[in-house]
Amino acid sequence: MKSDLTMNFSIDKENKTVNVTREFNASLSNVWSAWTEPEILDQWWAPAPFKSKTKRMEFKEGGRRLYAMVGPEGEERWSFFEYTSISPKTNFKHTSTFCDADENPIPNFGSSLWDITFSEEGELTVVEIVIKRDSLEEIEQLIAMGFKDGFTSALKSLEKILETKK
Repeated sequence: MKSDLTMNFSIDKENKTVNVTREFNASLSNVWSAWTEPEILDQWWAPAPFKSKTKRMEFKEGGRRLYAMVGPEGEERWSFFEYTSISPKTNFKHTSTFCDADENPIPNFGSSLWDITFSEEGELTVVEIVIKRDSLEEIEQLIAMGFKDGFTSALKSLEKILETKK
């Protein structure tokens, strides 16, 4: 069993992407479920002290997940994913858009395109995430909002959940 699981986080300024690779000591099936089932997603998607709350999710091409990150004072920060392609247990892509509770996009921020690939390497499952934005300024704004620390924290929570599913 590997105890020093790898996480790499980098920014490719030329291609306007954030690249994250994360290993999990769990089966591909369990990792895939954690990314695609709202009951599990809500347990890890938001960094503490926030909680994720899915209002609606249809994991299919053309489907959406509408959810809020709910803060300790009850404040809600809404977003939706729109799934654009799904290759079961291999890859899925979606846009991610900040919005209000009625799915109206927040003006002047656009969407991120997420490309998430899953693979097995021995006993590990590797998740490779490429997040593309329209401009480097948008990438910098995302980072300034605390995305790196928040996403790193959320992935650590996922690791803990997966440890309990062995």
